[in-house]
Amino acid sequence: MKTKGLSEKIQELKKKRHAIILVHNYQLPEVQDIADYRGDSLELSRIAANTDAKVIVFCGVHFMAETASILCPDKTVLIPDLNAGCPMANMITTEALRKLKEKHPQAAVVGYVNTSAEVKAELDVCCTSTNAVAVINALKDKKEVIFIPDKYLADYVEKKTGRTLIKWNGFCPTHVKILPQDILREKKFHPKAKVMVHPECLSSVVAMADVVLSTSQMGKFAKETPAKEIIVGTEVGLIYRLKKDNPQKEFYPASEAAVCPNMKRITQEKILWALEELKDEVRVSDDIRRRARHAIDKMLQII
Repeated sequence: MKTKGLSEKIQELKKKRHAIILVHNYQLPEVQDIADYRGDSLELSRIAANTDAKVIVFCGVHFMAETASILCPDKTVLIPDLNAGCPMANMITTEALRKLKEKHPQAAVVGYVNTSAEVKAELDVCCTSTNAVAVINALKDKKEVIFIPDKYLADYVEKKTGRTLIKWNGFCPTHVKILPQDILREKKFHPKAKVMVHPECLSSVVAMADVVLSTSQMGKFAKETPAKEIIVGTEVGLIYRLKKDNPQKEFYPASEAAVCPNMKRITQEKILWALEELKDEVRVSDDIRRRARHAIDKMLQII
């Protein structure tokens, strides 16, 4: 009854604040259950930009709320737990990126959406795991391309495009916990299952997959494939959504260790507090926002 009571209070406050709740695919089930929209980070930010809501409660990690603020400067963007950060995003700083750009002054600079607003402001173009290959293919006239911060996504893009990228030594600590032996074990238990993995996984894991997909693409694939069993190589939170959307199919985590602690920080209680107190607000300064917006808009032109 406690959760139902909380949920009802959240719905009431949401109407009062003229707010919407955006929830990333890796969030806790109780948070996914009260979402107005579920999806990956850019998908959610684009929804935010097109809504008439005055307040956006972003249930994800900090860089996602920043991206929503970049795209929605006229809205109040709240994150229910300010400590929900992204270790990969923290692996690249503006200072480090500027030094890399000085070494390669002619290079185009491509950055994963999993970066801070300040880093996005230094980019030529942004990308997501869904469109990274398309973005690199669109830069055919550039002899050099810097790709930050995920070396495993960069490796996947290199194999798909035939390009050699200048890679940053960053990675997702959650996805690298999925090991080749995990895939072998699950395949042994579920020999008929299809294997889908995220491109943030180790290259050796990516090589074992039937399909390599972003979380939004995984949702689409799960619905459309005739396969009744799927091994899921990404953060385990996605499985709740996959099962809910496809009750007639079975989904197995490639590794139970693939849990992002930052993605699990947000609870219904924290969402209620955020709506009650209108905090914590994430707002990007005008200068950073304009420059970061340029990199995001360039990406949207490509895709």
